[in-house]
Amino acid sequence: MMRGVLWSTVSLLALAGASCTPDEATSGGSDAGPAAVSVDYERYELDNGLDVILHVDRSDPLAAVAMTFHVGSAREVEGRTGFAHLFEHLFFLDSENLGPGGLDRLMTRIGSSTNGSTSRDRTNYYEVVPIDGLEKAIWAEADKLGWFINTVTEDVVAKEKQVVKNEKRQSVDNNPYGHASYVIDRALYPEGHPYRWQVIGSLADLDAATLDDVKDFHSRWYGPDNATLVIAGDLDVDATKAWVERYFGEIPSRPTPERPAPPEVALDGGRLLFHEDNFARLPQLQLAWPSVPVYHPDSYALDVLGAILTDGKTSPFYEVIVEEQELAPAVGAFNSAQELAGRFTLTVRAYPDVDLDAVRAAVDTAFDRFEAEGVPAGELERIKARTETGFYAGLSSAIGKAFSLAQYNIFAGDPGFLQQDLERTLAVTADDVMRVYREYIADRPSVAVSFVPLGAADLALEGSERAEVEVEPIVLGAEAEVVIDDRGDIERTPSRIDRSVEPPFGPAPVLRAPAVWEADLDNGVAVLGIADTELPLVQFELTMRGGLLLEDPARVGVANLLAESMTEGTAGRTPAELEAAIDLLGASIGVSSGRESFTIRGSTLARNYTETMALVEEILLEPRFDSAQFELARQRVQSALQQQAASPGSIGGQVFRSLVFGDHLLARNPLGSPESIAAITLDDLRDFHRRTLVPEMAAFHVAGAVERDEVLASLEGLQSRWTGEAPSFPPAPEWDPARAGLYFVDVPDAAQSVLNIGYLAMPETDDAYWPATVMNFRLGGGGFASDLTQQLREGQGYTYGIGSGFQGTNLPGPFSISSSVRSNVTYEALALIKDIVDGYGPTFDEADLEATQSFLLRTNARAFETLGAKVGVLGDMSAYGFPADYLLAREATVRDMTVDDVRALAAEHLDTESMIWLVVGDARTQMDRLDALGLGPAVLLDRDGRPR
Repeated sequence: MMRGVLWSTVSLLALAGASCTPDEATSGGSDAGPAAVSVDYERYELDNGLDVILHVDRSDPLAAVAMTFHVGSAREVEGRTGFAHLFEHLFFLDSENLGPGGLDRLMTRIGSSTNGSTSRDRTNYYEVVPIDGLEKAIWAEADKLGWFINTVTEDVVAKEKQVVKNEKRQSVDNNPYGHASYVIDRALYPEGHPYRWQVIGSLADLDAATLDDVKDFHSRWYGPDNATLVIAGDLDVDATKAWVERYFGEIPSRPTPERPAPPEVALDGGRLLFHEDNFARLPQLQLAWPSVPVYHPDSYALDVLGAILTDGKTSPFYEVIVEEQELAPAVGAFNSAQELAGRFTLTVRAYPDVDLDAVRAAVDTAFDRFEAEGVPAGELERIKARTETGFYAGLSSAIGKAFSLAQYNIFAGDPGFLQQDLERTLAVTADDVMRVYREYIADRPSVAVSFVPLGAADLALEGSERAEVEVEPIVLGAEAEVVIDDRGDIERTPSRIDRSVEPPFGPAPVLRAPAVWEADLDNGVAVLGIADTELPLVQFELTMRGGLLLEDPARVGVANLLAESMTEGTAGRTPAELEAAIDLLGASIGVSSGRESFTIRGSTLARNYTETMALVEEILLEPRFDSAQFELARQRVQSALQQQAASPGSIGGQVFRSLVFGDHLLARNPLGSPESIAAITLDDLRDFHRRTLVPEMAAFHVAGAVERDEVLASLEGLQSRWTGEAPSFPPAPEWDPARAGLYFVDVPDAAQSVLNIGYLAMPETDDAYWPATVMNFRLGGGGFASDLTQQLREGQGYTYGIGSGFQGTNLPGPFSISSSVRSNVTYEALALIKDIVDGYGPTFDEADLEATQSFLLRTNARAFETLGAKVGVLGDMSAYGFPADYLLAREATVRDMTVDDVRALAAEHLDTESMIWLVVGDARTQMDRLDALGLGPAVLLDRDGRPR
């Protein structure tokens, strides 16, 4: 979880809950419409204008608190961009009564999941807390709203600017295609339109921002009358209302400025632009057209149009670009409807060396086919069935409900609009789809942007002009060190209550592990299930030990290619027929292969569970092994390998594993290598399927609105038809201390250095694993309150995020510390990490232990909330032999831990001299500086981890 994630305006279809009617003065809720469940809510307004929405959900002893402001980057002005996102960061740092870093410390103590996000049109802050911490969360949110701005100083702003700039470097500058939206939006939106700039803003604007600018922006937009507070969960409604009034009621209202209407978005003619991307290996073409704002009647048909054009094996773009002309592994189209305007975007990331003029010609061919054929019969039904599943899935968590209610309240003026939103999609007709296509896309001017690898400008569309992209140079000492002085006596905002006193905990919640039923099929498949009727959904997974572990070292990538191929039809169904059968059930079925397992997983409407499982049985036991589809899968994997080779983060992760695991199979990339993929045949897939996908290695996990008898009945075919003997496994990997040391992979002109530090530790089944995980909590496993985050991000501004943890399974896995830091402080960041880790055990004290225990003993309130969480618990039970209540049983370990225990564990597991220190960055400017670390000379590796 990373604070500061930039969310686009939320897809309301994905967040849609179930039936609500517009509120009648104070409340809403109805069982009308297609949904069988409801989100009852109560909406009221405080005297200061704060909108409050309450929703009661008794399924788990927790509450979600979401404070959403109707302000995003669209409220900014050119030359002063990035302020809304900067405030998302600032609000977490301090307030008059919480104190510096107080919010993170508080949320750690109460076991909260805490974060925020910014879009063009809104900013939100949220917590998910055990129910006994709800009053504390409300107190903290109110302190951020009314008792915050006086704590913001020049130093605080300067420090957080560095954090935000690190975020931009990580997500944009150091990422393949990271500048794509910037280039498109500058061309699509006219001068004066606030969607021309990006949510994160520009580095120049951030550098130029003064404290007065920051405070002025706050005074304009962060009043209670521009905010919606949603609280959802296991609420005592009367007590919650009293707390909201007590802590928010006295905050004065603040007039929200009128915002001038933006200029109309209309292209007089097409624009052709290109950019040579330092990190891209594959050419990419994006076409963008102006569309309509959110909730516009045409937005629903445009959503469906995107799916009709590109989503599915019978879609015209898949047929032309993927199957017939083999120019790309996939095509995507979507309509992004936001408050002020919309954008319809088509994206094709082509295969290596493909000329994008050929892609553009194929796009025109696909549009011609769509115009000729229209919307095929059955396509709308397929899309609408998937929509119904998404409708229910939005209700799977308290925070999902809270987000949905806030979003509709702000942008539709009605929290109960979610039902109407769904119904509008379900009402879209084929004529609607063709009408919006002709009105907004066909023969309309567009922005066409070619992103091509560095030095491959000839692959861009003919006639394209070079796009202006801001690339930050690597300059040592470019950022002055910022030290936040003791704030001293800040001006105190008056209050009629003593806000310096933290509210007490409420009554401790009673948490019980869900009831788990277990069975074994005659062929050896273990079956574990949890019945949960809160939603009419079922999630499931059939997982088999194996994956990469059972591959031939000379044929690595077979398991992944088999997984890629298994949903490409069956013996009795073509790929298109299988896809349609799945979608018409409102189901999803995916097959994946990992390092230690091979899994078929999915979800479906409860009423269609049995039919869905029949398709799972068919996929597993009756593979098609189609040669044409196999070649397409091979091309997709080769393309994915090319993309990985371009991403510093992917390079770092894979090279780190190769160093940690040495010669073991787990050191290899599960996708394989370009050479191994080229050599694999269909017979290799058939042999792997026969040899490794066997029932003795399998377990089936299911959670949702389905009972034990129905589950077992649905597995009768697998029980009678599925046979095979268990294969032998390779020995467990072992750590070789000789692999410790300093390594460097060169990515010229990298804006950030990717850091991976660690060694091969222990399996999760080891008795020391959970105690060691507890030990690591304050170091780097505790999120924003951890020592690594507090010092490298909040203290020095070196990084956007950093974390550490143990990653064992049935086999030993690595302990690792990972981060991306701005390139010009690579040495300083590594030196600080080394100092923190070396000093962690000796400096760990009772306060650290109390914070660790408080979080880990309380966070289990969220452990069983969603169907996905329940399936995860079942997976741990079958994989590791854990009991159903193992998460609760681990509480005893936490309670019994002492400071001396933690210090001893740190001494045993955190020896920095015995770790791998890997840097992926710009060797020309950074590698020689690392000699001062005292870890020996850096070994230069290529991008595959081989010495250069």
